[in-house]
Amino acid sequence: MGTPARVVVLPQDTATLRIEELDLPDPGPTQVVVKQFASGICHSQLHQMHRPRKSPVVLGHESTGVILQIGADVTHVQEGDTVLVTWVPRNAAAAAALPVRAELTVSDGMAQSENVFTWADHTLADQQYVVKVDPNIQKDVTSIIGCAVMTGAGAVINTANVQPGKSVAIFGVGGVGLSAVVGAKMAGADPIIAIDLDDHKLEFAKQFGATHTINASNQDPVEAIHALTPHDGEFSIFRAPVSGVDFAFDCIGLKQTMEQILPACRGGHFGVCVGGTAVLVGVPTTDVQLSAIDMLVSEKHFIGSIGGSCAPDRDFPRFLDWQDDGHLDLDAMVTARYSIDQINDATDALQNGQISGRAILEF
Repeated sequence: MGTPARVVVLPQDTATLRIEELDLPDPGPTQVVVKQFASGICHSQLHQMHRPRKSPVVLGHESTGVILQIGADVTHVQEGDTVLVTWVPRNAAAAAALPVRAELTVSDGMAQSENVFTWADHTLADQQYVVKVDPNIQKDVTSIIGCAVMTGAGAVINTANVQPGKSVAIFGVGGVGLSAVVGAKMAGADPIIAIDLDDHKLEFAKQFGATHTINASNQDPVEAIHALTPHDGEFSIFRAPVSGVDFAFDCIGLKQTMEQILPACRGGHFGVCVGGTAVLVGVPTTDVQLSAIDMLVSEKHFIGSIGGSCAPDRDFPRFLDWQDDGHLDLDAMVTARYSIDQINDATDALQNGQISGRAILEF
């Protein structure tokens, strides 16, 4: 019979979003229908909106909701369960087959999702993209765990495996960057250096654990990082003093920041320890030029982190515990709220840098 839904649709030939009222199909064998409470609004959707596409698209990839229907082969959730929806398979190692991608018939064709779609008051998703959680969690701000928190905090604790006392620099302190700051704090990193172009965002980052801030519009962030992080008694292969952070995270993905995180890292102490690690977290839209000689001589590393290397079944309970214990302040991190009818206002605000932390849609 289908489930009535209001869904945000990105047309094939324009970046102006529209809302359609339609009936979601009944779930397939491995799918579930979720009534949603709230969804995060991510920069990744801006990338989708501004690149060519061959059909309409349905957007969004992080939310909190409740299961309304389940398919015949769904085993780990039941109707009535509270869930977090995410774009990363919850347990890829245990999956018997690839997750099913949702498709919807809309007014101008067949609209596809990239794994999931959450800019809708109801969604249809494969069971691999929903994680059962305590029904007593907050139903609004937890919606950003499925991307922002997972991506930022996961990059620190999973991809980089930052250890206590290691130094960290985080370029870009929006929702993902703030989550990386929290991950660094929970890992025991010191110092935790936040870099951005906005003094308000930098001051905001201190609430989440940043120990130092650098406004890159006023000074060279690489030089400023090295000034903050001398490694006394350590020398490079050329007997130059070593400075720089152990880990630098780019949570933006711009060409400029991608090319700054490697030189921001410490060089190796010749014969004693290798150099630092630059971690690309933000989604890039350009190629990048890196100094091969710097990587070779300083024994540095440049790596990528997709979705914070997270396994949602393992990591989401940890992030919810952080929130319960007061270490992850999702109420503060969510700085803007919109209704589904305001979706174009929300994406415009995100595009124009007007969202300090993370914005959400509330249904």
